[in-house]
Amino acid sequence: MTTKNIAARTNNNATSQPFRYQFAAGAVAGISEILVMYPLDVVKTRIQLQHGKVVDGEGYNGVLDCFRKIARNEGVSRLYRGITAPILMEVPKRAIKFSANDSFTTFYQRLFSAPTVTQPLAILTGASAGATESLVVVPFELLKIRLQDKTSASRYNGLFDCLVKVVHQEGLLALYNGFEATLWRHVVWNAGYFGCIFQVRAQLPAPATSGNPRRQKMKNDLIAGFVGGVVGTTFNTPLDVVKSRIQSTAKTVGIRQKI
Repeated sequence: MTTKNIAARTNNNATSQPFRYQFAAGAVAGISEILVMYPLDVVKTRIQLQHGKVVDGEGYNGVLDCFRKIARNEGVSRLYRGITAPILMEVPKRAIKFSANDSFTTFYQRLFSAPTVTQPLAILTGASAGATESLVVVPFELLKIRLQDKTSASRYNGLFDCLVKVVHQEGLLALYNGFEATLWRHVVWNAGYFGCIFQVRAQLPAPATSGNPRRQKMKNDLIAGFVGGVVGTTFNTPLDVVKSRIQSTAKTVGIRQKI
């Protein structure tokens, strides 16, 4: 969630970059990731929203089966339905992420009189920034889930139509359904990630001063990031399933609840 920013602070050899460069690099990387990985996100949501056992070919028997059935029965374009939501989310999400991370890092270093960012401090900072990020993420995530869900495929005609109908039929606060699950999802992911990468990096060979130290550092970052990502995702997946189930459920509310 806040990997690049905190990783840079914890590396003594890293050169601090201005906020605008970190923000721009993060935004470009984030949007590129969305464009490449979004079909897999659709598949993930479909499987998470599936209830019970697969009977008579209905439902999905894993990732590849889900890919195949969506492409065959609904068209390849369905794998990109709702992609506008995370793309529009990326800019405000990055702004909140990096500014919150910088603020929390400074705050906790002063609070605990820590001259450098230690492993516990990185976990605490990342978790706090992830929790703050949830405030921006939830409405976009809800709209994305509604557009990805097979049962609501014919209910909404795009992102704006989905937004209007959710607010009109369920109330403005419905956009924040699943907020608690989203918040804990971000907190748990960051705790798992940063609780892991410090230990992994400590076991890897330090970049040599001669030869190509940048290549070794990149290799170490890749290995540590991969292991940390696997651990973080393993820990937060149950919360992600809960979030998807909550946000996919449309609720009809009265006038007083819509205010």
